[in-house]
Amino acid sequence: MNIFKAMVPDKVYKSVNDIPLDDLIAEGKTCFLLDFDNTLGPDHATEPTEYSYNFVNTLKEKGLKCCLVSNAKTGRSSGIAKKLDIPCVTYAHKPRPDGINRAMKLMEESSENCVMVGDQIFTDVIAGRYAGVRTLLVEKYSSKEIWYVVLKRPFEKLVRLIARF
Repeated sequence: MNIFKAMVPDKVYKSVNDIPLDDLIAEGKTCFLLDFDNTLGPDHATEPTEYSYNFVNTLKEKGLKCCLVSNAKTGRSSGIAKKLDIPCVTYAHKPRPDGINRAMKLMEESSENCVMVGDQIFTDVIAGRYAGVRTLLVEKYSSKEIWYVVLKRPFEKLVRLIARF
């Protein structure tokens, strides 16, 4: 797969709440791999939000497995995952697929059954596409972001303009 194709998610949604979970279940999806920062909560948060609890609980109620897959340091990511009562893969090294592959192994799932949900093209989407999982891009949770993510956003905008998503 060429790098440009790897930047295009399978679908884009305004928020995690707009993801058609029943449709994905009907397609055989059983496991959600979730980014946290600006996907399920504010960037660099140390606590889950009501938004993140609600989405994770909805996944669980529908019988779906979920795992946090984060580039963040172990302590912060693991603490959030523990509070959400889900497994976690830290130092995922996205955009490399390594962390997603580790998460699939941890969850005992194949790529055909997994969905990666994240807010960034250059990390979450590329990693998911190279790992062979369905990729869902959601709009960022908050406008507050760390400086190096802010620097990437104009380039993401350009990719979205060219690829029309």
